[in-house]
Amino acid sequence: MDFGLDDRTALVTGGGGRIGSEDCRVLAAEGAEVIVLDVDLDAAEEVAGEIETSGGTAHAVECDLTDREEVADTVGALEEETGGVDILINNAAMVDARSQVKDYDDETWDRDVSINLTGAYNVTRAVFPGMLEREWGRVVNMSSMAGWQGGFGQISYSATKAALIGFGKTLALEGAQRGVTSNVIAPNIVVEALADLPIEQLEEVDPYFARIARATPMRRLGTEADVANLVAFLCSEQANYVTGQVVGVTGGIDLFSF
Repeated sequence: MDFGLDDRTALVTGGGGRIGSEDCRVLAAEGAEVIVLDVDLDAAEEVAGEIETSGGTAHAVECDLTDREEVADTVGALEEETGGVDILINNAAMVDARSQVKDYDDETWDRDVSINLTGAYNVTRAVFPGMLEREWGRVVNMSSMAGWQGGFGQISYSATKAALIGFGKTLALEGAQRGVTSNVIAPNIVVEALADLPIEQLEEVDPYFARIARATPMRRLGTEADVANLVAFLCSEQANYVTGQVVGVTGGIDLFSF
C-alpha cells in the first residue's frame, strides 16, 4: 500500500532514541523526508546516516525542546529549507523516574513537565500554523499506557503522558476543517530486544518488564516497529478521516481479563 508520503517532510522529536529512530526509519521507507531531531546530535546523526545509507532522505538536527526560542528558530530554518513540516511526531520524553509521590523529587517533576509536555507544545506551536496554512498536516503524540491507566511510581511521566491525550484531541479539533489530523498512540512497554524472550528468561533480565508481560494477554512485550508502523499509517493519506483518537499498541494489557 502506498501511504502517499513521497512529497512530505516529517519531523520526529527524540528521533535518536529507540522508538523515535524506528519512526524515522519507517517514515523514510515510506518516502518521507525525515528530520531526526534530538538533543543528542550524535544519536540523531547515526539514525540519519542509517536512513541515507538505505536510500532514504534524512537530516540530523540538534535542538533542546525546552528552549522555546531555540525551537522557534530551528523550526523556522527547517520550514524554509524543506518548504514546510507536514508531519510531526511528538516522541521525545523522559521515563527514568520511579518513586512514589511522597518521596518524589521536585526537580524530576519539573524536568519531565518541561520535556514531555511543554517540549511537545513548543514544537507543535512552531509547526502547526504552517500545516493549517497549507491545509495538510499530521500530528502524532506519543502517550503511554501510563498516561491512559496511571503508572505506579511514575507520577510525572503518567501526568505528562495523560496531558498529551488532551493536547492531541484539542489539536484535532483545531485542525479538523483544515486538513490537519492529530492522533495519540498509547503503547505498552516496547523493547524489541526482549519481546521474544520467554517470561522466565525476561524475569532474569528485568523483573518489572516480566511482570508487565505476564499481565499482557499476548504474554509478551511489544516492539518499536509495532509502534512505528501505526505511526506511518496515521500519517498517511489513507488515514485522512482518523483524528482525535487514542490508539493503544498494548498486546491487550488494557483489557479486563481473568
